[in-house]
Amino acid sequence: MPTVNIPKSYESLLNLTQTEKAIKLAKELFEAELSEALNLQRVSAPLVVRNGNGINDNLNGVERIVSFDAIDITDGELEIVQSLAKWKRMALQRYNFKAGEGLYTIMNALRRDEIQDNLHSIYVDQWDWEKVIPREQRNLDTLKSAARSVFNAVRTTEQLLSQFFPELTPVLPEKLHFITSQELEYLYPDLTPKERENRAAQQYGAVFIMQIGGALLSGIKHDGRAPDYDDWNLNGDIVLWYPVLEQAFEISSMGIRVDKQRLAEQLELSGDEDRKALEFHQLIFRDQLPQSIGGGIGQSRVCMFLLKKAHIGEVQASVWNEQILKECREGNINLL
Repeated sequence: MPTVNIPKSYESLLNLTQTEKAIKLAKELFEAELSEALNLQRVSAPLVVRNGNGINDNLNGVERIVSFDAIDITDGELEIVQSLAKWKRMALQRYNFKAGEGLYTIMNALRRDEIQDNLHSIYVDQWDWEKVIPREQRNLDTLKSAARSVFNAVRTTEQLLSQFFPELTPVLPEKLHFITSQELEYLYPDLTPKERENRAAQQYGAVFIMQIGGALLSGIKHDGRAPDYDDWNLNGDIVLWYPVLEQAFEISSMGIRVDKQRLAEQLELSGDEDRKALEFHQLIFRDQLPQSIGGGIGQSRVCMFLLKKAHIGEVQASVWNEQILKECREGNINLL
């Protein structure tokens, strides 16, 4: 079975030199739009963290973290981050951000168990952001407002980029549509979650699918989420329709973060109550971390979408298996 979806008669709209220029410009434009819209300050972020303190994101709980020892650090193993979902919330406290203020950073990660295809690489690069909110703003309106801000930043970047590269015709709709994962199950009970995303994205062009992590009425989950950062009732994914591949295209996951009540509930639901003793989790239980909202936005995903590429390897330098390399050569896909 082919591992790469190759569009018929595919040819990149930009050559390699133009591609590199467009990647740089797209990232600069988007960062400016995002930081302005959400009142975020850029900060530095780690590639490596210590294990055993609960700070590294364990994603769905089954992915193997890349870990190693260092000759000059003798008090435990180190880990390559999988995401910065928890680290960012601690950074808000360390930088003493106030309500309405936040940070963004550039996250580089390795996910060794990622199944490679057009959209997935073992190398992950994101804009990670986190913002302090008052407790009374832990609600759906706050979540939707943030999702609109992220979507509008992508849409504005798409329009600005087309002024420099006319080949890149904008395709995003004016508005982001909102729907819950349960509503999608009601609409399409016989489809898989991914098939439902395809239907919704194709219908609306851009959709924010909310309430991800808990079981639906059918007993299945729309998608997995770690129990200790997003509140599963107040989170979601921005999913776009991508004409190049004719499929749904997720660019961002975000959510209002757990308070101590939701953390306890979700740890129990997921069977991860042993995490309660970890440093990060104890900070939440002791109310020593700010209430916040945050998310990750795929850098290579955004660039791939805006530059209308068929494969994420056209906008990032990574490592691919021989089957993917062969299929991309045969499909006129130039990997960086």
